[in-house]
Amino acid sequence: MPAMAFWEYLPVGFFAALAVVIPILTFFLTRLLRPSRQDPRAEATYECGSVPEGEARIQFHFQYYMFAILFVAFDLVTVFVLLWALLFVDLGELAKLAMILFLGILLVGVAYALKKEEVLWI
Repeated sequence: MPAMAFWEYLPVGFFAALAVVIPILTFFLTRLLRPSRQDPRAEATYECGSVPEGEARIQFHFQYYMFAILFVAFDLVTVFVLLWALLFVDLGELAKLAMILFLGILLVGVAYALKKEEVLWI
């Protein structure tokens, strides 16, 4: 019986290993293949063609990052709620209770954000 469980979870283990190996491999390959600091192309202007004057750094406000984080969070919540809604009839009482608890925690977070008025776009 334990050998059967191993074969059932083998694809999950394969994709988990792949999810770990690909970012690490990409990290080291980009370090290996990037241009060196002595290369004059690394310091060349490449976006609009004009040479930047003065301190040409752009500072982003925290609200942009907050917007991006909340977008990702609500995007993931949408995926979970959609799957939950598709299987609602077949789910047990514990699964329904867990999802209601999940949505309750999410609503508490949204209420807190609205109270702080940092995310008025909701």
